[in-house]
Amino acid sequence: MKATVFALFTGLLVGLIFSFLKLPLPAPNVLPGIAGIVGIYLGGQLFMYIMKLLGM
Repeated sequence: MKATVFALFTGLLVGLIFSFLKLPLPAPNVLPGIAGIVGIYLGGQLFMYIMKLLGM
């Protein structure tokens, strides 16, 4: 939980700094960004599942 709060705070701080400097935000569009994060998570879970099936 501590890591989640820290990540949220860091993202908020970066967003504020980039907006203050009038720079484009260093993030993809909302839907593709969320899809990428979900894909990374599911890939990691799939890997763990395959390793479990193979007995490793």
